[in-house]
Amino acid sequence: MPEYARALVWFRRDLRNFDHAALYHALKQAREVVCAFVFDREILDALPDPADRRVEFIHASVGELQQALQAQGGGLVVRHGVARDEIVQLAVELQAGAVFFNHDDDPAAQARDAAVEAALRGRAIAVHHYKDTVIFEREEVLTLGKTPFSVFTPYKNAWLKRLTPYDLRAYPVDAYTHQLADVSTPVPDLQALGFVPTNLGALKLPTGMAGGAQLLEDFLHRIEHYQEARDFPAVKGVSYLSVHLRFGTVSIRQLAAVAWQQGGRGAQTWLSELIWRDFYHQILWHRPDVAAGHTYKPALDALPWPNPPGHFEAWCEARTGYPLVDAAMRQLNQTGYMHNRLRMVTASFLTKDLLVDWRLGERYFADKLIDFDLAANSGGWQWAASVGCDAQPWFRIFNPVTQSERFDPQGKFIRRYLPELAALPDKFIHAPWTLAAAEQKRIGVGVGSEYPAPIVDHAVQRVQALALFKSRGERTPADAA
Repeated sequence: MPEYARALVWFRRDLRNFDHAALYHALKQAREVVCAFVFDREILDALPDPADRRVEFIHASVGELQQALQAQGGGLVVRHGVARDEIVQLAVELQAGAVFFNHDDDPAAQARDAAVEAALRGRAIAVHHYKDTVIFEREEVLTLGKTPFSVFTPYKNAWLKRLTPYDLRAYPVDAYTHQLADVSTPVPDLQALGFVPTNLGALKLPTGMAGGAQLLEDFLHRIEHYQEARDFPAVKGVSYLSVHLRFGTVSIRQLAAVAWQQGGRGAQTWLSELIWRDFYHQILWHRPDVAAGHTYKPALDALPWPNPPGHFEAWCEARTGYPLVDAAMRQLNQTGYMHNRLRMVTASFLTKDLLVDWRLGERYFADKLIDFDLAANSGGWQWAASVGCDAQPWFRIFNPVTQSERFDPQGKFIRRYLPELAALPDKFIHAPWTLAAAEQKRIGVGVGSEYPAPIVDHAVQRVQALALFKSRGERTPADAA
């Protein structure tokens, strides 16, 4: 017999009606299940720009989720308010015996969820929460000494050793949907939420569960070439599923199962990227201070970044004079997306060439990226700045020109986002200042006029970056020898 007459499922970063842990368990334990989503003012009111692609993506995905639940005989109650208050109030109104939701390891979400749980239990309403965002979470993969991993490769090996088909099995929600309650409220329009439409539609980024399924199907036709193609931003080599993973319009179990079962170099490499995601989530769980701008390596927390005046602004505004960096920043500013290889290049350039504190770049990405994920963003920035766990060694510094020559050899990506450089020969598009001034004038691409001169000299900045880390006692292998 079901344990509860009525239960409430609180959707958050899991906007799908299939393979959903909390929804499945609620349907198994209650005779009637009401579904709800809250446009949380604690999050939305803090966003700096009313034209936020993430909000528009969520808004479209919530609308699709409501329609999908209604097609199953259920519905979705949608509210706009402070989630920690709205969920408690709704549970009381419904006389729900329990509230079900999936985990979120963001420290702010943890505090919110703890407050909701305490308020519900104070009203004799049970609370059940589940793993759903990752394959292995929190303390499920530990070292032999029962401590969290801080290096990826041993973590990956332990992750793979633990993995079984059971871990990838989908929750069979469809078998129990007859217990969904036909209760819905209208989805408020964007303007009612305090936001305005963006260029999301023009970008043709498919939203919701249908969009995630479309992108996955497309990627499966290319997955065997993933390892070779994923580093080239002008090539359709990656899955483009990151935003769908972020908001749960796809199931991580489904994606990992596809990669694990297919085998092959491309699928194995993609699975490794999914494991990196788990890795950063368990780091955030064990070290929530990294979300507050603290470095994983405490000794580097107070690294004296010079932050030269104007450098951060030039980076944000795509006017550093290094074409690959500027093209990547234009991609971010214009689309809310940046290719993963370019995230590493631009982060390295900001910290190691411009000598700007990584926290400024991390916050900028947090504001701009449509697929912003706190664990991955913090982990990636600390990796690039050489202050995090299993980070890029501080003495290995990306050269923005050689990165450009290697990963955009014909300059196709650069020309797409920097059309003012289109006339440059391939040989010079990576470093326009090396083209003779007379030739620059002839083709109408003057460095310092049509396109900025380099803001810094990479070779000079590399020396300064090395000195910065050495000032904190960091040593190269040669120094140690």
